[in-house]
Amino acid sequence: MPIPNEQQTRKRVRELVLELAPNPEKGDQDEVLLVEDLEYHSLALLELAFALEDEFDLPPIDEQSVQNIRTAADIENHVVRQLKSKDAEPLAATTE
Repeated sequence: MPIPNEQQTRKRVRELVLELAPNPEKGDQDEVLLVEDLEYHSLALLELAFALEDEFDLPPIDEQSVQNIRTAADIENHVVRQLKSKDAEPLAATTE
């Protein structure tokens, strides 16, 4: 399976955010707020986190990262960062 590029990853993250959003109608903006605009509540946010972990084979999100995520763009950035750090791990291990 080919590795998605960053644009494809961001698009898929946004699709998941809107698929699981209690109120997806306001999801066409980059800075759409998860709680205030899309009406995510704690259970829906957990469901989204699990869906992203499964979709992108990510580790569970840590408490520090959760505190910095407020918008759909924040989620996109988090997933892209996690994927880039995951891609860099084998390279770091082989250069030691």
